[in-house]
Amino acid sequence: MPHIVKSTILDAPTDTVWAVLRDFNGHDRWHPAVASSGIERAQPSDKIGCVRRFKLKDGAELREQLLALSDLEQSFSYCLLDTPIPMFNYVAHVRLLPVTDGDRTFWHWESRFTTRTEDRDRITQMVAEDIYQAGFEAIRRHLKEAA
Repeated sequence: MPHIVKSTILDAPTDTVWAVLRDFNGHDRWHPAVASSGIERAQPSDKIGCVRRFKLKDGAELREQLLALSDLEQSFSYCLLDTPIPMFNYVAHVRLLPVTDGDRTFWHWESRFTTRTEDRDRITQMVAEDIYQAGFEAIRRHLKEAA
């Protein structure tokens, strides 16, 4: 079972970063892989159990469900419900922590999932680099543009 753990330091306060990441339906405004996104059944994007349906720029469509969200801990968890990618039982956790040296943010993003043995290395690399690392870099740009 692949276990991906990625983290980074952002040059912005946690409240600023959390204001962007907290919106479970807002990743189409900052992640370069996401073309469009919507919450099913017109539910609020911070309601536990809400489902976001989104399209990637390559045309693939995915659905993810919000499992937990804590403003106090500045964290959320979600799972993948539907994807054309051969990965299963995907559950991810995002957590922000303050870096008091410079009022910066430590962003921890991790997931576990299962996949076919022959797809393991390719999918692990794709999640780690094309989703997580690309997301870190995109948030940096997004925050810089918003400042």
